[in-house]
Amino acid sequence: MDLKKLRLPAAGLVSGFLNGLFGSGGGVVAVMFIRNIIPDERRAHATSTLAILIMSAVSFALYLWGGQVDWQQGLAFLPGGVLGSAAGCALLRRIQPQKLRRLFGAVVAASGAAALIR
Repeated sequence: MDLKKLRLPAAGLVSGFLNGLFGSGGGVVAVMFIRNIIPDERRAHATSTLAILIMSAVSFALYLWGGQVDWQQGLAFLPGGVLGSAAGCALLRRIQPQKLRRLFGAVVAASGAAALIR
């Protein structure tokens, strides 16, 4: 059996699990795996968004079915989230891949530290 063919499905399983558990937390893992397959840093980040979109839709449906969605808070979060997404996409087109990798690592590290401290 060719283990390379199992890389993406295994990465998808881990990403999907984390996405369901943390609510889109699988995006970090998806980016790291996809970056190893797609050498273009920007394209890897953008491609991982497709995977996370679909995984998030599944997670959302299951959260909704379980009565775990707070609509008021979620909808209040959206305007800033939409503007932030547009700004992030605009920056992605201009940022150098090495800087993008470092920024991504710094955000992941800061998020991890904040989760441990809180």
